[in-house]
Parts: sequence; C-alpha cells; structure tokens
Amino acid sequence: MRVFIYIQKLKQEDAGIIKNFISELRNNHIKVFINVDSSDFKEDLFGKETDIEQWEGYEDIKIHRPNFVITLGGDGSILHAVTLIRDTKTPVLGINLGRLGFLASVEKKFISNAVYQLMHNMYRIEERTLLNLVSSQPMFGETPIALNDFTILKRDNSSMITIHTYVNGDFLNSYWADGIIIATPTGSTGYSLSCGGPILFPQSHNLVITPVAAHNLNVRPVVLPDEVVLSFKVEGRTDTFLCTMDSRVEIINSSYQLAVRKADYTIRLVQLQPTTFLKTLHDKLNWGLDQRN
Repeated sequence: MRVFIYIQKLKQEDAGIIKNFISELRNNHIKVFINVDSSDFKEDLFGKETDIEQWEGYEDIKIHRPNFVITLGGDGSILHAVTLIRDTKTPVLGINLGRLGFLASVEKKFISNAVYQLMHNMYRIEERTLLNLVSSQPMFGETPIALNDFTILKRDNSSMITIHTYVNGDFLNSYWADGIIIATPTGSTGYSLSCGGPILFPQSHNLVITPVAAHNLNVRPVVLPDEVVLSFKVEGRTDTFLCTMDSRVEIINSSYQLAVRKADYTIRLVQLQPTTFLKTLHDKLNWGLDQRN
C-alpha cells in the first residue's frame, strides 16, 4: 500500500502525533510520501536516514497512484488537498488536529484504529460533488474548483453589493446583500449554515444559494438541482469585490462574467467505521443532547 500524507501547516505541538502516525503506517509496511510546508520536517523528526519520500502535487499523484491521500490538520487541509487530487479519483481521509472538523472526521486519539481500518478495508467511499467556475477572465489558476462553496462578497466595510443571478440563463433574483454563497451538500454545513442555509445530506443532488446579510428580508436560501448552471453579474458602489472558492480568494470587478456548475468529476472521501453523517451532526452540533442536564 502507498499513502500520500498532506500537512498544510506544520505546528510543533503536533509533531509528536505526526511522528507516531507515520511510524504506525510504516510498521504496517505502508510506503509513505509526505508533503509539508517545511523542508526540514523529515530530518527534524526522522533524522537524515529515512525512506520517506517527498511529494509535491497533482503530477506526483498521477505518477505514483497512491491508495490514499491522508490529510493531517482540519477541514481546510482537505479543501486544499482537493486542488492537488483533482480528477485522479484518489480517496482522501482527513485526520482532525484542529477544532470542529466536519470533513476531517477522524480524531487524533483514534489514529491507530484508523490505520487498522485502512489495512483491513473497514471503510466506505463517499463521492462528493465539486463546483466548477467558468469566468470571462482567468481565475484560480488550474483549479477553479471547490468542494464546499463559491462566494461573491463585498470588500472590507464597503456598502452592500447587487448580484444579479440567473439559472440556466433565466433570471432568478437580484440579491442586495453583503454577498451570496453557492454551496454543495458538503459545504452546506459550513459558511452557508452560519448564514441560515439548510443542511443537505452528502448524497443530495442539490446546490444551495444562501444570501449573506440580505437587505430584503423576504429573500431566503434556495435549493436547486445540481444540473443547473448559475451565472452572475455583480454591481456596487465600489470598483472591486471578492470571489472565493473554498478558502482561496480572488479580487474581481463588475466586468467579470461568472458562471458556476457541477464539476465533471467528484472527490472521494473515506469514511471509517462507525462514522456516518448523522453521527457527525450529533457529535459536532450536539444534536440530541439536552444541555440542561
């Protein structure tokens, strides 16, 4: 078995956990490749003599064809790893070293059990929808994709903006707001949820449009089938606006023509036993827990 480890940001307080995890993999005869933001990481933790190899990005995944990409961090690490995995169909497993972690569902105290389950095929694969952005001007490099959401937002403390929104070319609404969020089912528990959007189950074939601080109180989130193409025209008193795909940001102006649709490929998330979407909701949102007792 071959595993690619991705660590978006190395924290010294996590070094012991990371070392133990990689040792667990190697003790089970799993070939380990690692991608971190520190070139001294391998030498610091394992010394100069180590068979752990470095991997850089998309091309390495295509060449080496790992069985899994495992992220160590939080949900942001998975979101960034998606831009490296792209259409390779490599399953990704998130180990949570952060806080909430809807996507990175494996807590660090269960690392040994996670390795055991991977070795014994005690997991399932969930296909997750991606968003694809088409723009009149180049944006987000080679990866105009998002697992969670696409947003158009005002900049800084400027006045609200107007976002004219179309579904398959038909006019839907003009949103006078701080912005709007287009969320996948995966992203429905993220920024969209905090702005009053609904929770969608991961296998729902839908997208959600959620306004951010809408000026008109009769405007509410809208759930659409994921086969539609959404297009946008942005206006405002300022010259520039923000456009995001997951945690990546670009600055746009009113001349940009933007359209979002479901991507042609999916991302494959590894879910270990006994993790389910409902269990994650119970654990992360304290659903079913009486706080009074």
